[in-house]
Amino acid sequence: MAYQRILTIQDISCVGQCSLTVALPILSACGHETVVLPTALLSTHTGRFRGYTFRDLTDELPAIRAHWEREGLDFSAVYTGYLASAAQVEIVRDVIRSRLRPGGLLIVDPAMADDGRLYAGFHEDFVAAMKSLCAGADYILPNVTEAALLSGLPYRAQLDRDYAERLAAGAAASDRQTVVMTGVSLEEGRTGVLAWQGGHSQVYEHKKLPSGGFGTGDVFASVFTGALLRGLDTDGAIRAAAEYTLRCVERTAEDPEHWYGLEFEPELPWLMRRLEEKKR
Repeated sequence: MAYQRILTIQDISCVGQCSLTVALPILSACGHETVVLPTALLSTHTGRFRGYTFRDLTDELPAIRAHWEREGLDFSAVYTGYLASAAQVEIVRDVIRSRLRPGGLLIVDPAMADDGRLYAGFHEDFVAAMKSLCAGADYILPNVTEAALLSGLPYRAQLDRDYAERLAAGAAASDRQTVVMTGVSLEEGRTGVLAWQGGHSQVYEHKKLPSGGFGTGDVFASVFTGALLRGLDTDGAIRAAAEYTLRCVERTAEDPEHWYGLEFEPELPWLMRRLEEKKR
């Protein structure tokens, strides 16, 4: 597989293993040149920390894009995560139109909600903006709440296979898109991922642990993106991402003082071996 230059666009929390502090090392470990475009700077992530600082970087983004245009810098894939506002989503769309190579992949993690509600500070205008970004994506990686918002269907904590498929199908703007919906629990004690594309779906399940921890979705999305661009097909990328994320959750569960993120770094050698084996 050719050496890939990937752009990931999301916030950076100085402390807390999420967003860019997860995406950069994982994508790099997958063997890719990883370029970052920070959307906001936080002293910590917003889960359980109090008094954190927040600096919105929206005003910096157009100048960065313009500089890249002058330098002729472009990307074989763009992977977006947390975006701070509807206005920022529109600027990010401009970056993608300008800097994503023809035929390049767009992977969107529509990070805006969980547990049946939008994140603090987000409203319906942000959902509409995120729908417009997802409409141009090759892969959309929502959790169940985000899929409900994208599809316009009611959120349900308990799912059956039929309703999960309806959520995933509704999150897609066309049959060419692949939706990889995380946090899908179809039976007691099990959770996993439902992949939907063109009217067909596949469910990947594993045992459900008591707590996933902060940044679990970011770890999954980063590995999925890195594995996909390493040459794995959708099925292989989902399996690699699910297995790696589960290993990280299990490791972190043994360390109760590490509540603010997943201990993903010690498992990176396993991921690198896993991808190397699949490449052969």
